[in-house]
Amino acid sequence: MGKASRTKVEVNRREKIAAQRAAARRAEQRRRILIASGSIIAVVAVVLTFVLIKVNSHPSSSSASPASNGPTGSALTAVVDKVTSVPASTLDAVGDGGGAVTGKPATISGTALTANGKPEMLYMGAEYCPYCAAERWAMIVALSRFGTFSGLATTHSAVRNGAGVAEPDPNTPTWTFAHSSYSSPYLTFTPVELQTNIPDPSTGSYTTLQTPTAAQQAVFTHYDSSQGVPFIDFGNKYVILGPSYDPGVLAGLTWSQVATDLSNPNSAVAKAVDGTANYLTAAICKMTGNQPASACTATVQSLESQL
Repeated sequence: MGKASRTKVEVNRREKIAAQRAAARRAEQRRRILIASGSIIAVVAVVLTFVLIKVNSHPSSSSASPASNGPTGSALTAVVDKVTSVPASTLDAVGDGGGAVTGKPATISGTALTANGKPEMLYMGAEYCPYCAAERWAMIVALSRFGTFSGLATTHSAVRNGAGVAEPDPNTPTWTFAHSSYSSPYLTFTPVELQTNIPDPSTGSYTTLQTPTAAQQAVFTHYDSSQGVPFIDFGNKYVILGPSYDPGVLAGLTWSQVATDLSNPNSAVAKAVDGTANYLTAAICKMTGNQPASACTATVQSLESQL
């Protein structure tokens, strides 16, 4: 091969190598651009996901959306303190509730219902139930005059069942007895929360929470064949079947607002809740022989004759 030919081949080889290197650089640049673009898209996607989650999880002011389960921590402690320590003077001032109480304990007869050597107050309820939601406020006020609660937690009644049917008085602020305990030297309080406030879409019913014993179920069935809630048996002396006052009294109120109103005898809440609590107290006093005197006041004893 002549010198000219070798020179031409060398030039072609160098041009080919240069072209290959240029192509490789362009490919690397495209790869880096794609990686950077992909990273940006991924970041944007993550941000959009968090935004959508935030928007979709934001509580709605509509009554069709579930409400908060209520206060926790120190805020819960403050509410519990108010509900469990309504002054006797306030309760006496409220008396029979001035017409706000629409259901009172009814007299029944049967073998004395006892537990742990004391008269027993048996409650059957459910977290979804607005009437139970209303009744629990009065129950806590009344029972706190005879003993001490621990482990009380707030919740609310249901909005819709699993079939999508709207519940009456939705999102009524309330309490649950499911994980609470109660101690009293005068009586035994036995609560059974039958179902949660969470519906099962596949069945249309609410999830089972607690199952009554055979003895508890027998009492429930004997005195209420329809097995509606709330159901309260006061030692087989008195029974409550259904609501004692209109749950609508609590509509739109927070747990703190209800708890505060309980100490104002002129408030609609106090007339309904405290008035009901006075009747519950009267039924309990009949179980305990009007003990203690701090609970079974003259005002309460005057209500005993109405049972």
